[in-house]
Amino acid sequence: MTALNTTGARTLAQIGSFTTEAGVTIPEVTLAYQAWGTYRGDNLVLVEHALTGDSNVASWWGELLGPGKPLDTDQYCIVCTNALGGCQGSTGPSSIAPDGAAWGSRFPALSVRDLVRVEKQFCDQLGIHQIRAIIGGSMGGARTLEWTLLYPEMLGAALVFAVSARASAWQIGIQTAQIDAITADLNWQGGDYYQGDHPNAGLAAARRIAHLTYRGELEIDERFGTDAQPGENPLAAYRRMDQRFAVQSYLEHQGRKLTTRFDAGSYVILTEALNRHDIGRDRGGLNKALASCQVPTMIAGVDTDILYPYHQQEHLSRNIGSLLAMAKISSPIGHDAFLSETRQVGRIIRHFFLLAAEETDDDGLSITPAPRR
Repeated sequence: MTALNTTGARTLAQIGSFTTEAGVTIPEVTLAYQAWGTYRGDNLVLVEHALTGDSNVASWWGELLGPGKPLDTDQYCIVCTNALGGCQGSTGPSSIAPDGAAWGSRFPALSVRDLVRVEKQFCDQLGIHQIRAIIGGSMGGARTLEWTLLYPEMLGAALVFAVSARASAWQIGIQTAQIDAITADLNWQGGDYYQGDHPNAGLAAARRIAHLTYRGELEIDERFGTDAQPGENPLAAYRRMDQRFAVQSYLEHQGRKLTTRFDAGSYVILTEALNRHDIGRDRGGLNKALASCQVPTMIAGVDTDILYPYHQQEHLSRNIGSLLAMAKISSPIGHDAFLSETRQVGRIIRHFFLLAAEETDDDGLSITPAPRR
């Protein structure tokens, strides 16, 4: 058994071999994690990151993490792992396989359940048998939902942000377009590009598509409208690709930025896992699966979310077996508001902990139980 490192430094946990739902065994799996606060056995809070996130909660929810903050490191031990298939320390396509070469195209397909099952194996390795609360948004929210159904006996409560009970056809379609942008890059080489040039153009294109689903249409239009990029004139030179609208330059910047920190192979593996997200699979359908959930669960969504529209969180709240409350983040930002609107998110997290402890909060926060049908 390995001791939990709570210094906040990235730590690599060796958890042995893991066999996926599809029956493929990955030997010598590593999961990277970071933890903050003192672990007392009954105060662990597991935070689940989004698609291109990582274990460093301080880098993406830093305003919420620390002594006295919503993710209170005086009261709780906050732990976040980097998902299996990722590229920030955990075993994924860019990792070295037992034969000394990168896994590449040989890395197996994953499901969201695989991501949760390997995390449970990580907990077993570190002697973690009780999780006070689990919190996640987007892909992290999908993992959180699966945790409540796979291992309810370990969980005290769950907080789910900005996700659905299953991938919709629209989500699969837009995410498949991103995968296609990567695999159409000549540098993709079937996924075996690690000894040469990486498919950065394809990854950047995928990010441009994705980023439009992460932000609100009104926010993008208010920021950029039909303005030209300074010094360029797309109206006078409409056939020249180097004469851009300002929004084009912005999206190109977002694409380039991702290529400096994320691996295309991991993007494909994890996006495919999200396409397979369906908590009703082999559980009698969505509503039956939700009704079977007895972990006290709070649901939160964003009113302008395009990727995971708010009605999908309303569906969760109407059907989940043990609903704590429903919360709405109001923001022009869209899906990314669960990361960016830290004041609202912080209040939701604080209220969640109060509700989970069967306490009340009268600070005026607009959180009401959703009607059941």
